[in-house]
Amino acid sequence: MTNSTDSTGSAVVDRLHRPLHDLRVSVTDRCNFRCVYCMPRSVFNKDYKFLKRDQILSWDHIVSVVKAAAPLGVRKIRLTGGEPLIRNDLEDLIERIANVDGIEDISMTTNAALLTKQRAESLRSAGLKRINVSLDAIDDATFRIMNDMGVDVSTVLQGIDNAAAAGIDNVKVNMVVKKGLNDHSILPMAKHFHGTGQILRFIEFMDVGNSNAWDLTDVVTSQQIAERINTEMPIAPAEANYRGEVAKRWSYADGGGEIGIISSVSDPFCGDCSRARLSATGSIYTCLFATEGHDLKPFLDTSNQAALENQLKRIWEIREDRYSETRTQVVTLRPKVEMSFIGG
Repeated sequence: MTNSTDSTGSAVVDRLHRPLHDLRVSVTDRCNFRCVYCMPRSVFNKDYKFLKRDQILSWDHIVSVVKAAAPLGVRKIRLTGGEPLIRNDLEDLIERIANVDGIEDISMTTNAALLTKQRAESLRSAGLKRINVSLDAIDDATFRIMNDMGVDVSTVLQGIDNAAAAGIDNVKVNMVVKKGLNDHSILPMAKHFHGTGQILRFIEFMDVGNSNAWDLTDVVTSQQIAERINTEMPIAPAEANYRGEVAKRWSYADGGGEIGIISSVSDPFCGDCSRARLSATGSIYTCLFATEGHDLKPFLDTSNQAALENQLKRIWEIREDRYSETRTQVVTLRPKVEMSFIGG
């Protein structure tokens, strides 16, 4: 991977002067968990129709989009799902993306239940630099309720250990917090990961998609999360690592590392959002809360790389999404794409 960009390309900004820097790529809409805030069993085991294999983008198509995005300013690629580890050939995609001029970082969001030692090693060898692991409680009883598949915490912790052993040094653990369901796990989770070098990030329960029965009263705010931790484990605000970082950083006063809190409900960060999302079917979404995407398939099927780059550029230049900043009870009721379809 190099730091240069194609000489014919140039960085692009949207109508609010936000650059395009990150591309999140969904490689499947399927998952081995049924998390209550993302793929609740009541919906996804009944009426939901998962994609057929021939409806999902090929690696050639995904690499074409990455090649078109890099000259426009994209430097980071995150592979998402559903659960990306369901794809047995994911290493092939990572290797190909790693060879795209301009791409500096490849990461993955996963529940880590399928992250064996051998798989972690092969992903690292292919070029994966970072992983974000979803873990919503540290006790089995609560975690089984959250993932709704009877998976124990030890399975995920083993996946995290396998990643570290394989040399994936940057491991972040994401906990979605829902009031009355797993908010009692905030302090136990903080205590478990304190001093490990693995950064725990708390995420406010968000109104993504239509299936998770979101209600504002279920949100534990970032301020409330920080206060709970600070009562027993003093923390202080830390500077952001870069513009557009989604989590606000907090450092432990005793030197035991840091946590992050993602507050897209109580303290939106739309003004610095530099992320686009590519669905497994080939649509670009310019906001996590979007109602619809922009279909790139006609441009992918023509193999016209210049036309694909120009289309991406046009899509980003007209972008003015800032859903979290303008959220009201009325707009939360509008149909939105499911998070499992475009990744987090």
